[in-house]
Amino acid sequence: MKICIAGFGSIGRRHMRNLLTLGESDLILYRTHQSTLPEDEIAQIPVETDFQRLLETHPAAVIVANPSALHMQVAIPAAKAGCHIFMEKPIADDLNQVEELISVAAKSGSRILVGFQYRFHPGLKIIKRLLAENAIGQVVNFNCRWGEYLPAWHPWEDYRKSYAARKDLGGGVVNTLSHPLDYLAWLIGPIAAVQASTCHASELEMDVEDTADAILHFTSELSGTVHLDYLQRPGQHTLEIVGMQGTLRWNNQDGHVQLYQVGKDVWENFAIPDNFDRNNMFIEEMRHFLAICRGEVEPFCTLQDGILAQQVALAIHRSSAQKRQILLSEITTL
Repeated sequence: MKICIAGFGSIGRRHMRNLLTLGESDLILYRTHQSTLPEDEIAQIPVETDFQRLLETHPAAVIVANPSALHMQVAIPAAKAGCHIFMEKPIADDLNQVEELISVAAKSGSRILVGFQYRFHPGLKIIKRLLAENAIGQVVNFNCRWGEYLPAWHPWEDYRKSYAARKDLGGGVVNTLSHPLDYLAWLIGPIAAVQASTCHASELEMDVEDTADAILHFTSELSGTVHLDYLQRPGQHTLEIVGMQGTLRWNNQDGHVQLYQVGKDVWENFAIPDNFDRNNMFIEEMRHFLAICRGEVEPFCTLQDGILAQQVALAIHRSSAQKRQILLSEITTL
């Protein structure tokens, strides 16, 4: 099938390489030529700079991998044209055009997958299974921490020019590291309210927050904390979930899961495959998207899931600005 990739930043390049690995060679790129990546590996791939003209080539699917603030400029016309859509997270930097996207996708039959690839991490899948099996009893609390030093992410580019560091492109640590806002809801349940604080705590040269701390309150009345930052060295991405009958721990560094159950007094280790590589999540995610395009499966991470995660992100910002708890029901448009 013909697949358009909109945006050739690091994530667009990753998706291009993975599509080729999966045997999809009929690709076309939509570009604004703002990327700092070398172009040698795309020399044989057609490029279009006018998206409406690109849609006239009738792609079956569109990968929305441009900056977050520009997602809807691609997703809405692609949905109108009936293309199936892989939409990188976050779905946008606000919710102002979400209802239009929902409407046009429903009319055209466009299927949408949102790119929260951590749902495909084998360690988090293990946690999902153990929670479903009631391995730690009623969940009562959790702590998630994710910190990484932004200038070290992409050594080939100036971090100050990246979307992650720019408000006009939808950056900031809350949007950029928003994966826990999705996978916590997927693992534990619906989020109802947020109490949060964000700040620019460092000397990094950017106009967005580099640190965020949030208490997430769930409809089940449990709560837990999420910390995100662009500063920590060495990086850390960990999750601990506490239940009445035990505790689950996950560390992204090795991907393994540890389970402690009351009465056993020992930590049980659940290892992930030895050959697991970070790109495996993206490969599995893209394989799933191709199956969606063929009508074989329903999206594992839906547009509604993406909307809910962005509601949480917006609630974090609003809570910090207004210094109060924000109900997710308050977040419609910004």
